[in-house]
Amino acid sequence: MDTIVIVLAVAVVLLALVMIAALFIVVRRTAGVAAPSGPSPEQLAEVKAEVNEELERARREAEEIRTKAERDAGEILQKSESLAESAALTRKEVEEEARLLKTELKELRSDLERRENRLAEREQRLDEEARRQAERARKLAETETELADRREDLERVAERRKEILERVAGLTADQAKAELVKEIENQAKREAALIVREIESEARKEGEKRACKIVTLAVQRVATEQTAESVVSVLHLPGDEMKGRIIGREGRNIRAFESTTGVNLIIDDTPEAVLLSCFDPVRRETARLTLEKLVLDGRIHPQRIEEAHERSKAEVRDLCVRAGEDALVELGITEMHPELITLLGQLRYRTSYGQNVLKHLIESAHIAGIMAAELRLDRDLVKRCALLHDIGKALTHEVEGSHAMIGAEIARRYGEHEDVVHAIEAHHNEVEVRTVEAVLTQAADAISGSRPGARRESLEAYVKRLERLEEIAQSYDGVDKVFAMQAGREIRVMVRPDNVDDIQAQVIARDVAKQVEEELTYPGQIRITVVRESRATEFAR
Repeated sequence: MDTIVIVLAVAVVLLALVMIAALFIVVRRTAGVAAPSGPSPEQLAEVKAEVNEELERARREAEEIRTKAERDAGEILQKSESLAESAALTRKEVEEEARLLKTELKELRSDLERRENRLAEREQRLDEEARRQAERARKLAETETELADRREDLERVAERRKEILERVAGLTADQAKAELVKEIENQAKREAALIVREIESEARKEGEKRACKIVTLAVQRVATEQTAESVVSVLHLPGDEMKGRIIGREGRNIRAFESTTGVNLIIDDTPEAVLLSCFDPVRRETARLTLEKLVLDGRIHPQRIEEAHERSKAEVRDLCVRAGEDALVELGITEMHPELITLLGQLRYRTSYGQNVLKHLIESAHIAGIMAAELRLDRDLVKRCALLHDIGKALTHEVEGSHAMIGAEIARRYGEHEDVVHAIEAHHNEVEVRTVEAVLTQAADAISGSRPGARRESLEAYVKRLERLEEIAQSYDGVDKVFAMQAGREIRVMVRPDNVDDIQAQVIARDVAKQVEEELTYPGQIRITVVRESRATEFAR
C-alpha cells in the first residue's frame, strides 16, 4: 500500500508540472502582444484550446502512469507475498529439521547409556564366571587326585584277583586264552566247511552256466551309484553373525535345538556354515530343515525351534510319500495301495549296511526285471516282488519279528498278489521257496547287496551301536526321549520331571553307564547326561 501511495503522489506532481508548463506557454505567447485592452476572444479561445489539449494529454499520461504504477504495485505485492510464504515454509522446515536433530540426539544418548549398562553387566557376569571357573578347576584337581588314588587301589585289587584265579584254575591267563581261541577256530572251520559244501551242492542243481549268464547280463545292464552314506549334513548360513543367534544367550538356543531334534549341532571355524551330526538320517534331515527355516525367518528362540521342528517333520513325511511315488514311476509299476507307497517312501531314509534301502529296492527291481525278461516270465510281477521284498524294514522298529514276515503280512493286508507275498516272506529262506519269482527276488537282492561299493559293514555296525545306546537308555522308567550324540560319545536322556526327581536322575545316569560298559565295546569313553526340565505355560486372555 505504501508503494501505491508513493506512485500516486508522483503522478500528481507530474500533473502539476504539466499545468505549470501550459500556463508558461500561454504567458510566453501572449507576452509579445501589447494591447491595452487585453487579448482578443479568438486568441483566448486558441489559448484555451491549447491549454485544454495540454491538460488532456497530461491527464492521459497521468492515467497511464497511474495504471502502470498500480500494475507494478500489484506485481510487487504478489512477489512480496510469495517471498513471505517461501520464507515461512523455509523457517518451518528449518524448525522441523532442528526438532528431528534434537530427537535423534536424544535417542543416540539413550542408546549409548543402554550400551554402557550392558557392558557393565557383561563385565560383571564375566567376573562371576571367572570365579566359578576357578572354583571348578580347584574341585576338578581334587577329584583327579582322588580318582588317581582309587585307580591305584583298583589295579592292586585286580592284580590280586588275577593271581587268585590263576592259582585256583591251575592255568595262566595266556594259557586259558590260547585254548579258547583254538577251540573257536576249529568250530569256525567246521561250520565254514559245511556252508561251502551246501553252496556247491545248490550251485550244481541250478546250473552254474545258465545262472551266471543271466546274472551277468542283469548286472551289466544296471548302473547305480556306490554307497556314500554320511552322518553329517552341512547348512550354509547367510553370514557368520547368524552363528551367534543360533547359539543364543548363554547357549540357550543351541541347547533347545539339540534337545528338541536329537541332533548334534557343530559350530566351528568353517565360514558361513554349520554341521549337523546324527546317525539317524530322518532325524538329521528334519533338523536340517528346521534350522534352515529358523535361519530364513531370523527369529530363533526355544518356542520357535519347537514350532519349526513340527513343520519340518510334516515336510519330511510329504517327501517320503513323494519318494515312494517316484520309485513307482521309475519302475513303471501302477495300482499300488497308498499305505504301501507311504511305507516305501519311508525307506528313503533307511540304510542297511550303509546301503540306502529304497535305492536297493529300485536296483533289485531293475535286476529282477531284466532276469525275468531273459527267462520269458512276467516282468511286472517279478519287479513288484523285488520292489516290496524289504518293505517290512519300514516297521521293524515298531513291530516284533523279522522284516520278511512283517513285510509279507503288510503286503497281504493291502491286497497284493499271493506270489508277491510269498516272494517277500521267502527272500531270506525263512519260508521254503516255491515259485520262480521268489528265486529271482532272492537273486536280485543278493546281487544288489554284494556288488562292489554297495555296502559298508563298518557304518552298519556303527549305526547299530548307536541304536543300542538309545535302546538301553530308553528301557528305564521315567525316560521320555533319548538321543545318541557326538558320534556316540554322549547320550542325552530326557526324563519326565513328574516321574523322576533329581536323585533318581543321578541313579538312571549311573545305571545306564554301567549297562553300557557291560554290553558294548567302544573306544574311549561315553558321557551319559540326564536332563530333567520343568516347564510352566499359561495363556493371557
